[in-house]
Amino acid sequence: MAAVVDQTCSAFARVSGDDLRVPLVQGGTTTYANFDYAASAPALAQVTDRVQQLLPYYASVHRGAGYASRISTECYEAARGSVTRFLDAADDQVVVFTRNTTDSLNLLAACVPGDTVVLDIEHHANFLAWTRHGRRVVRAAATVEETIRQLIAELCSRPAALLAVTGASNVTGEVLPLERLATIAHQCGARILVDAAQLAPHRRISLRDTGIDYLAFSGHKLYAPFGAGVLVGRQDWLDAAEPYLAGGGAVREVGVTRTEWASAPQRHEAGSPNVLGAAALAAACDALCAIDSESLATHEHLLADRLRTGLSAIPGVNLLRIWDDSPDIVGIVAFTLDGFVPGQVAAYLSAEHGIGIRDGRFCAHPLLARLGLDGALRASIGLGTSSADVDRLIDAIATLVAKGASWNYACTDGQWNPTPETRPFTSTHATDGAAPCVIG
Repeated sequence: MAAVVDQTCSAFARVSGDDLRVPLVQGGTTTYANFDYAASAPALAQVTDRVQQLLPYYASVHRGAGYASRISTECYEAARGSVTRFLDAADDQVVVFTRNTTDSLNLLAACVPGDTVVLDIEHHANFLAWTRHGRRVVRAAATVEETIRQLIAELCSRPAALLAVTGASNVTGEVLPLERLATIAHQCGARILVDAAQLAPHRRISLRDTGIDYLAFSGHKLYAPFGAGVLVGRQDWLDAAEPYLAGGGAVREVGVTRTEWASAPQRHEAGSPNVLGAAALAAACDALCAIDSESLATHEHLLADRLRTGLSAIPGVNLLRIWDDSPDIVGIVAFTLDGFVPGQVAAYLSAEHGIGIRDGRFCAHPLLARLGLDGALRASIGLGTSSADVDRLIDAIATLVAKGASWNYACTDGQWNPTPETRPFTSTHATDGAAPCVIG
């Protein structure tokens, strides 16, 4: 199976850092194995190329007559088209550039004319944004089917303007049936918002086919870590709401006593926009559109199944799930290890094996509480992941269980670290006379 997985992996675009060497606490270096894609994904080569091409032309947008300004403006506005094509957005949906998913959800929260229904499994971004705007929480049940029945009951009990759901859990990777939920929301007189921060990097989504009204995701999880995100959705609510920020670029006319605001998307993009971030995100969308979605899903399923099978064979490993009947799971594997604190395991993997993995509560405290956990481990797979990486992680966990760590570890201020720490955490590329850049 390894040969098949690696061959599939090599067909995808390269990511930055796929040949990164990192130091080990016991001495020497190794190639970094990145299993933290769900937190922030490295840049695709096409993304860094697009940014490098645009940098010489970087200038103000929308109101500049200079050639560089015209180029920057064209790139910024063309980026909306790339996002539209990536999501197959409907004609009445607009693309608003934001900082990230959290920014997008807070923007929409200020536009919703009524209550929002959410599940208790959400990332904090899609849980806290609605707190000040009439949030009604439905507790997820033991199965997807029962959870859907409870959502229907809540939506039918009294009117709601919006159903806000995750596309894929940022803890377990489980995917909800979004087209079905969109139909249910519409039948109950509500619209639907999908937090696609974890879904968009793994699955193609058609807003037109699914009937999704609003969708948000972050560039930094979509292989475009240059500080941009998007909110894509129906224009009427966005036009009816007060601008997210008051300032230049969001207006048609300003007087001493009266301001005429622009329509969306400009209405909610006040200030100088992140041109490079939008161009980077567009490049990622274009690159992912060029990848066969079935090949991507096959690549991911093979690696994730290999990881789950390997981990489940290790004594003391407990794989986490919200539901037993999830219709799909993206490349995220969450687990605990009996007898070990998650932070200690993550520190061990980094220090002794050069493996990056996430530990903690993943900005999903209510979900971890549902699972009866104070923390867990999360391994997330991306375009740069190979079967060799998966095997390294499995072997490292098995070694920890069988033999223990070869180094000492201590927790200080909630952070586990090897003691002593022998790895350098400053840049070696500082110019003469310049202070080194601290990177850790």
